[in-house]
This record gives sequence, structure tokens and C-alpha cells, in this order.
Amino acid sequence: MSDLFSYVEEIELDEPVAAQPVVLSVAELSSSLKRTVEDTFGCVAVEGEIGTCSHAGSGHSYLTLKDQKTDATLDAVVWRSRTVNRDLLKQGNLLVAHGRLTTFAQRSRYQLDIERAEPVGLGQLLKLLEERKQRLAEEGLFDVERKKPIPFLPKKIGIVTSPTGAVIQDMLHRISARCPRPVMLWPVAVQGVGAAEQVAEAIAGFNQREEKSDVIIVARGGGSLEDLMAFNEECVVRAIAASDIPIVSGVGHEPDTTLCDYAADLRAPTPTAAAEAVTPVREDLLYTLTTLEQRQKRAIQQVILDKQRFLDMLEKGLPDLSQMLTQVKQQLAEAQRRLNTSFTTKLTRWQDKVSHLGHVLTTLSPETSLKRGFIYATKPDGTVVTSAQAPVTDVMLTFHDGTREATLK
Repeated sequence: MSDLFSYVEEIELDEPVAAQPVVLSVAELSSSLKRTVEDTFGCVAVEGEIGTCSHAGSGHSYLTLKDQKTDATLDAVVWRSRTVNRDLLKQGNLLVAHGRLTTFAQRSRYQLDIERAEPVGLGQLLKLLEERKQRLAEEGLFDVERKKPIPFLPKKIGIVTSPTGAVIQDMLHRISARCPRPVMLWPVAVQGVGAAEQVAEAIAGFNQREEKSDVIIVARGGGSLEDLMAFNEECVVRAIAASDIPIVSGVGHEPDTTLCDYAADLRAPTPTAAAEAVTPVREDLLYTLTTLEQRQKRAIQQVILDKQRFLDMLEKGLPDLSQMLTQVKQQLAEAQRRLNTSFTTKLTRWQDKVSHLGHVLTTLSPETSLKRGFIYATKPDGTVVTSAQAPVTDVMLTFHDGTREATLK
């Protein structure tokens, strides 16, 4: 037995027996590979050219990244919830995709889950921005007719910018120095992942507040094109275009131009210039008010003077009052004389007519007729007898100088 053990020991020392492999199930191996890959490549940046790209109705985008030298390909996906700019996802675009590798055990495949991406090279980025600008312009988001007037003296100013740094301090100082106004700051990130979404949400938030601002300033200091990309994103442009409150864009410095400048109601070359654009100089306002007050006083005094001159002219044009009264008296006297003359003439004429009528009446009176020899007979009761056939015998005959009884046969 001892020889056997020695032999075995010698064999094991000189020629080790190969270890038997551990038998794994497919699921166990797939799970091990998944952990290895995803732990090792949990955060990668991959440069490549987009080979194929499709956008599903669900909002997800599926593409392949191709190595320009070896034609090696890598499957990739952009989930709907990601904030990746979809304008980048076009065949032939060269970009750097940031994300992590994920595996699919059922098909022994892996793919890059893209969380953010940017184009490679300034030319590619400018091309992307120009295409986006053209597309948004065709929608009318940059039309001049859509621009709203900036209030001359806003009661409240809303500012969308970073709460730290020199930009907000310079703006607040400028507003305070020119014409102090209440300011509401909506703090946002102005660069990096999620900055564009924060800016868009801030603009929408100002519009939804019950206590609204009269104007909104979207501001950021200067920087490279890549630094300002948040203000070139479509969500920011659409938020500005949809705002009911006038918006002033104060992004970057004088040479810098972003797409939000085109959508804003007013573009200022710098954040400080944006603050100046919404606040007049207090001293200028006081000077203007004083000037207007003086002009108003002079205008009122001129009106009073003109009215006085007009009254003086009217007074000079009127005749002397005593002379007017004398003329009126003369006119009244003449009218009285004419009235008296007319009345006398008419009275005389009426008197002549009355006298004539009196003479006629006298001539035609019964007394005058009786004097000419006429008589008239009356019954005992005084009734005048007018006919010879009257049934009466005793009558009274009236003469001009008395009466006599008579009997008719």
C-alpha cells in the first residue's frame, strides 16, 4: 500500500491531473457575463458614425455605431425617457455617445444604452444647429409677427439663470442701479445634462404662477458653442415661443448667438444688457416727468393767454354799451311813435265808422220814421199789429208825439 501511495504522489508531483471544469447552466453563465460586462463597462464614451437608425412609435430609437476604420459595429438604443437630442440621430452623423453596456441573455447580445450624446467636431455641431434652426423657422417659431412688446417699466421681473456666479449678481446690481424692481429668480443649471430641460421648465413655471412676472430674462454668461448648447435645444426654443410673458434672451456675449435668441421677443448681447433692456434709468424718468410737467404748465398758460387775447379781441369788436342803449332807446321811441300814429289813425277811422253807423241807425230808427208821418198800431197788450187782416178792433195808434185810441171796422 505504501508503494502505491508513493507512486501516486510521484505522479501527482510530476504530471498534475487536469482539474475538471465546473458545469454551469446557460442562465448561470449568462448572468455571470452580464455582471462582468455591465460592471466593467457601466460608464463609457464611444465615438462612432451612425450606420442605421430607426425611431419606433413608442419613442425609442435604435441605431448602430460604426467604427470608421474597421467597420466594426455596436448596437445602441436611446430610450424615450432619455434627454438625447433626436436631431443627432441621423445616418452618417459622427458623434460621441455616453452610456453603459447592457446584455440580453436570451440572444447572447449586448448593446450600448445611450444616455447623452454630442456631435464630433465643430462643423458637425454647426450643421446640426443650422438644420434645427431651419426646421423651427419653417414652423414659424421665429416670426417677427409673434414678438411681444417688452414692458417699459415692469412691476416684476423674472430671471432664469444659475443662482451662483457673477451673472446673476451683475444683473441684480444693474437693475438696482438703474431702477429698482422686484425680481424673482428661478435657479437652473445653464450647462450640462438636464440644463435645457430645467430652463424650459422654468419658463413654463413662470407662466403658470398665479403671481406672474411682467417680463422674463433668460440669461447665461459667455462660453464655447458646446457650453451654450442648452440654449440651442428644441425644448427651450419651444418653451420661449409658447410663453405668454415677453422674454428677453441674454445668453452669452456679443458674438454668441443661440436659437433661443431667435425665439425670444428681444435679444440682448449680454445678461447685463438684458437687465438694462427691461429697466429704464430712474434719473431719466424723473427728468422726463419734470420736463413733461413743465411743458404741461407752459401749454396750460399758453391756452389761458390765447383765450384772454381772444376775449380782448371780442371786447374790442363790440360797440360801446351806452351807444348801444341810446340806439335801442331811439328805436323804441320810434316804434312808440309809429304805434301811436297808427293807433290814432285807426281810432279816427273807427270813430268815423261808428259815427256813420250811428247816423244810419238814427235815420232808420222808428222815431225818425214817425216824425216823417208814419204811425204804427199795437194791440191793448202792446203787440204790434202788422196786418190789416188781424182779428182786432181796438188798437193804439202811436205817433211821433203821442198815442191815440182807435177802433178798426
